[in-house]
Amino acid sequence: MFAAERRQLILEMVRANGAVSLRELARVVQTSEVTVRRDVRALEAEGLLDRRHGGAVLPGGFTRESGFPQKSLSATAEKTAIADLAAGLVEEGEAIVVGAGTTTQELARRLARVPGLTVVTNSLLVAQALAHANRVEVVMTGGTLRGSNYALVGSGAEQSLQGLRVSRAFLSGSGLTAERGLSTSNMLSASVDRALVQAAAEVVVLADHTKLGTDTMFQTVPTDVITRLVTDEPPTHDDRAATELQALADQGVQIAVAGSGAPSDTAAPGRQSRRDVPLPSQRRTRGGAGPGPQLRNALTSEPPGERAARVADLRRR
Repeated sequence: MFAAERRQLILEMVRANGAVSLRELARVVQTSEVTVRRDVRALEAEGLLDRRHGGAVLPGGFTRESGFPQKSLSATAEKTAIADLAAGLVEEGEAIVVGAGTTTQELARRLARVPGLTVVTNSLLVAQALAHANRVEVVMTGGTLRGSNYALVGSGAEQSLQGLRVSRAFLSGSGLTAERGLSTSNMLSASVDRALVQAAAEVVVLADHTKLGTDTMFQTVPTDVITRLVTDEPPTHDDRAATELQALADQGVQIAVAGSGAPSDTAAPGRQSRRDVPLPSQRRTRGGAGPGPQLRNALTSEPPGERAARVADLRRR
């Protein structure tokens, strides 16, 4: 494929999806990420797209929302790994809320095996994934169907969540930054996500590395409300994503990274291990000593006393 053809295809993918990772672009155009990065840089110089944290987005700073078909084909391997790790956080007999999205849909497929679970959701896709799980109770919100992501939104959805209290909320979105937290491109979706957050003692965000550093129009979860982020390991060249993870960790967000390695000895059967994310300065040198102390502390589990205090504080809010 000639460079002009390759760049035209890259541009069409970004226009169709709003945001695409370099890894995905390289796979589709069948070339290396180094070549794709050079093409993206050339397209950015022409003002046709913007480079962003290991990927490319529509120009103008704020990405538009993609339709479900496009989202379902983007970063599929990363979403699967994130869902596998996030499912290990859910305990038998727990009551949780799960928001709309392709990553949360992957999570729901794995939750079907958790006995005694109660899942409150505004997503038809999440409910469908759990429909035949005879040991899981599914509670749907009310609301108006939004066809682009098969979610229930509007005042009916928000009112049905009033007075609800669950242990955790699992949410995804269009972008995540340390400055603004989780955000999305649709006002109605953002409003329902905020209502889901109000119902939960802890908030777990599921976001692949392509969303790190991406800022969209409507804030859903401020950074100081996010308890934990479950993400995938950014490519080794993506120093900016690692920097964003460090910034989130500095603000108290626990970072869990889905890796490809074997589970650790302490991991429960079927659960993935968490992996440290090397910081930019350590990535440039082989055999580095691992992440800095701030990120290492964020990756470790919270002591029971601190966790109880966090839950109590969130309930008072």
